[in-house]
Amino acid sequence: MDARLPKEVEDPRTTIFVKGTHTGETINAVMKDLMALKRPHAISFSKKNPIYPFDSNTTSISSLEFWAVKNDASLFVIGQSTKKRPNGLSFVRMFDNQVLDMMEVGVDNWAGLDDFKTPKSTPGHKPLMHFASELFDTHPRYIQAKSMLMDFFNGEAVDSICLTGLEHVISVSCAPTPASLNSATVITQPNQHPSAPEDTSPLPKLHIRTYTTRLLSSGTRIPRVELTPMGPNFDLSLRRHKAADPDLLKQALKRPKLKKVDIESGLGKKRKNMEVDEMGDLRGRVHIAKQDLNKLQTRKMKGLKAGDLDEDKDGEDESNDVPRKKRRKEA
Repeated sequence: MDARLPKEVEDPRTTIFVKGTHTGETINAVMKDLMALKRPHAISFSKKNPIYPFDSNTTSISSLEFWAVKNDASLFVIGQSTKKRPNGLSFVRMFDNQVLDMMEVGVDNWAGLDDFKTPKSTPGHKPLMHFASELFDTHPRYIQAKSMLMDFFNGEAVDSICLTGLEHVISVSCAPTPASLNSATVITQPNQHPSAPEDTSPLPKLHIRTYTTRLLSSGTRIPRVELTPMGPNFDLSLRRHKAADPDLLKQALKRPKLKKVDIESGLGKKRKNMEVDEMGDLRGRVHIAKQDLNKLQTRKMKGLKAGDLDEDKDGEDESNDVPRKKRRKEA
C-alpha cells in the first residue's frame, strides 16, 4: 500500500491493454507493437471484454476504475473495431483511480516492427519524443493528444541521461495544417461541452514514426547521429474525445510542497532580489547606498609619505650640490 501513495516523482505509468468485443487483425497487431514499446510497464488482458468507455449507459467506467485499483494502473488502451468506427483505439487516462480524460483515434495506416529488418531498441529504455507541428501548442485536441502520448511513451522520470542511453526516437507530426486551423486557440467555445460531438473531418492526421539512433564518429566530441527506421509506424485520425473535469484536473496538476532546502535554493516561493535562471543557477541582486568617492580608501605608497617630503626639503638646504642618489645613501 505504501508504494501506491502519492509521490513527489511518480513511478512510470502502468498501461493495461484491453481488447473489446470485436477486434480485427490490424488492431491486434497494433496493440502488440504498442505493448512492445511500453514494456516492462504493460499488462495485457487476453480475454475480450465489453468495454465502451464513451457510452455512459454501460458499466465500462466502473470496470476501468476497478482494474486501475487492482493493478495499480493509470492508463488504458482499448481496441475496438466496428462497422461505424473501424480500427479504433481509445486511450483512457486515470487519476486517483478515476477517469480523467479519454481520446479515441482510428488507425488508417500501420507498419509493424516485423516489417523493418533493422536493429531494435532495448525494452524499457526512455525514448526521445519529437513533436513537429504548431498545433501541439495551439489546438486543444492536439494538446490533449500530445499530453496523452507523452504519458504513454514516457518512462521513468530522470534528471539526466547518458547519450548512449537514447536508443530510439519517436517522432509525431501532423499533415499540412488547413487554413481554418491557423488561428486556433487553446480556449474552447464557451457554449461547447468538453465531450460534445464535433466535426473532426478537417483535423489533420497524426503520423507517428519510430527510429533507432546510431552514434558515429564526427571528429569532435559530439558524435554524428543517424536515424534508422525501426517501426512501428502509425497514421492516426482523431475521433471522439472527452476532456478532463476542471476540478479533477486541478487536483491532478497540483504539485507537492517543496522542501526547505529547495526553497532556500531559490525554488518555489520567490525570495526578494533572488531568482533562478534557465540553467538552474541562483542569481541575486545587491542594493547599496550611493558612495562618496572622495572618502574612498586608495592604496598607500611609501614615496608619498609626509615625513619623507620634509626630510628631502631639509637635505636640499644643507647640500644642494650632492646628487639625489648619494644623499639617500648618506642618510
